Amino acid sequence: MKKILLIVAVVIIAIYLLLTSYFPSVEINRYDSVETIKENKAIENGWIPKTIPLSAYDIVETHDLDKNSVFGKFSYKEEDEKEFLSNLKVSDEVYEGEKFLFKIDKEKNMVNFRNKNINK
Repeated sequence: MKKILLIVAVVIIAIYLLLTSYFPSVEINRYDSVETIKENKAIENGWIPKTIPLSAYDIVETHDLDKNSVFGKFSYKEEDEKEFLSNLKVSDEVYEGEKFLFKIDKEKNMVNFRNKNINK
């Protein structure tokens, strides 16, 4: 009887480890506006930069809790570009602010971002 219980316990542990490694804690979220971000507390949770322009739209963020990684993108209205950029430092076409790095396409008014410290 002890042998059967031991085998069952090993099988359950193996299944648990397999499932947790196969299904990482990755979540993808889409937001239509900054208001929606605030309602979902995405800025508070560190998934969206605090410096996001108020006119941002088509916002998508992907975060992986296991790797502490955040990737995202958004579009913005040109009228907010100057203020948005004033909150960032630039180096080799990569902008930096708070805990995020930004790649900005000024012609399309689009931004890709990721967090600085990613655990691999």
